[in-house]
Amino acid sequence: MDTTKLGFDTINLGHGSGGTMTRDLLDKIIFKTFNNPYLNQKHDGSIVKFTGDFAISTDSFVISPIFFKGGNIGELAVNGTVNDVAMCGAIPKYLSLAFIVEEGLSTDDFTKIVNSVKMAADKSGVLIITGDTKVVERGKGDKIFINTTGFGEVHPKANISSNNILVGDKIIVSGFIAQHGMAIMSEREGLEFESTIVSDTTNVNFLVKELLDKFGNKIHLFRDPTRGGLASVLSEITTDINKGITIIENKIPLEKQVAAACEILGLDPMYVANEGVFIAIVSADVADAVVKTMKNSEKGKNTVCIGEVTSEHPNKVVMQSLIGGKRIVSPLIGEQLPRIC
Repeated sequence: MDTTKLGFDTINLGHGSGGTMTRDLLDKIIFKTFNNPYLNQKHDGSIVKFTGDFAISTDSFVISPIFFKGGNIGELAVNGTVNDVAMCGAIPKYLSLAFIVEEGLSTDDFTKIVNSVKMAADKSGVLIITGDTKVVERGKGDKIFINTTGFGEVHPKANISSNNILVGDKIIVSGFIAQHGMAIMSEREGLEFESTIVSDTTNVNFLVKELLDKFGNKIHLFRDPTRGGLASVLSEITTDINKGITIIENKIPLEKQVAAACEILGLDPMYVANEGVFIAIVSADVADAVVKTMKNSEKGKNTVCIGEVTSEHPNKVVMQSLIGGKRIVSPLIGEQLPRIC
């Protein structure tokens, strides 16, 4: 989109007034980009049909910086919510989209973000069907915040619940951890270092659907380790199931450059956020087949089985170290990386 033809270089308070400037912003950028029959009705909401159970997930994105290696806040907002719906065992179909824009954001940056939302939605196979745009005064919004709510029909073979997890179930991770968090840290003022680390932000819903098509209720749980990282998610699961989890340190998928960056910054990659990785807890009898299926996908080519559920040490995650020892992996206390998503 040629932003020079829009007639305004920056977003200002008038664009949030509800008057002609608001309509101008919506018509020239929002409605033009997300052209579809639901949104084109221009109502306060949309009416859609579902034939069975459906999952809903909502999330707000306040990441800083808004542009980073491997993506920006727009595609992150879509991928994050699409993946959350998929983790419920559902097939994402629709998204709502709400922008809170700080006065002074350049029209060019806003348009780039909107276009990234559109591209990510198309890749995920979802439609933007309703939304909202608000403008706040300078200094009140840190450029732009985004809220997305996702809707999807539950897969007919899905039975995703921590109540289904059994002793002996395998813990599978779909790819390298800590990529997103370290990509953001490499951009932060005062923490920049020479790096080619890029965020792993992507949609994983099609891979999840393939797993459910093939393995159905043998998949007991999906979870995406975003804020708090892999360690915090696994710790939450042990608390929910009143069982233990054992993981093997040398099985944790970690790219060498990310490991080095974490060491430089004094961060444990087990607690660093991910945005394109998910955990699957599956029956032991299908674990090898699940790993093989995931490795055949671009979104799961680095899949690894990292451990299993155990009756030992209930409510705790225990890691077997490289030198043969064991240590408890505790959940994250406090905020290690603020404004990460």
